[in-house]
Amino acid sequence: MTAGAAEAAGTTPVRPAVEDDPLARLAGEGATGALHGPVGALYLSDGAVVHAESPAAPDVGWRLTARGRLSPETWEEAVTQGGPGYRTGDFLVEHGRLSQGELELCHLSALFDAAYFVLYPLGDGQRPPERFLREARHWLGPVRPVTVPALQREVRRRRRLLEQAWPGAAVDAAPVVPVPDADRRRGRGAQAVCGRRAVLRAADGVRTPVQIARALGRPAFATLLDVRRLTALGLIRPPDPGTTEADRPLPEAPGVPETSLLIRIRDALEAL
Repeated sequence: MTAGAAEAAGTTPVRPAVEDDPLARLAGEGATGALHGPVGALYLSDGAVVHAESPAAPDVGWRLTARGRLSPETWEEAVTQGGPGYRTGDFLVEHGRLSQGELELCHLSALFDAAYFVLYPLGDGQRPPERFLREARHWLGPVRPVTVPALQREVRRRRRLLEQAWPGAAVDAAPVVPVPDADRRRGRGAQAVCGRRAVLRAADGVRTPVQIARALGRPAFATLLDVRRLTALGLIRPPDPGTTEADRPLPEAPGVPETSLLIRIRDALEAL
């Protein structure tokens, strides 16, 4: 039904509630700054998303060092030298530590990963980001901007993937409990594919999917999806329905270098 037909019929046409979506509104304004929420922030420049960070998702530095692509000392040097001028990424490329392509791929993977958790926080009662700090910039510097519509499409796609894999969000924030070996043999344990075996080996009944992702140096969302798929295969035990959020461990902040933390504190103080 068109807007005119809806009005003629005496009904109200459905329009996008941009005013209820801070991210869409800021994109329309061409805003620059950081949109903060309870579990992270989205950084915008001229209305496009240039960075995302969340304690639920390993950041660029963690990904590069955990996988051995860069040493912790090399990453710390880049943050120390390039961070104050918002040029950490440029420093890595200019000094031959990474190619531009490597930096962009790692940055985009980290951005989409963190953005999912910023916009859809794990746990009950968490709200999406609402507080906007104008003109705030990220110490990594510009790498590859993403439009807000593209980001929102990707987030929705990821939501669908999770629901298709296992329609139960309780597994996302709960400790990952593997099914005993005997039960696996009786069930569908043999169907586990190679890409999920590392996640299954890391499941110890204590760590959550986010904590397993950090331990393995893997994207948090991919680990979350693997946990849901392993649950559907009968290899991971679903949480007890009586378990509450208060019973579950909170995700720890990733090992961000101290220098980058100081830079973010400085930026926040300068913006006051």
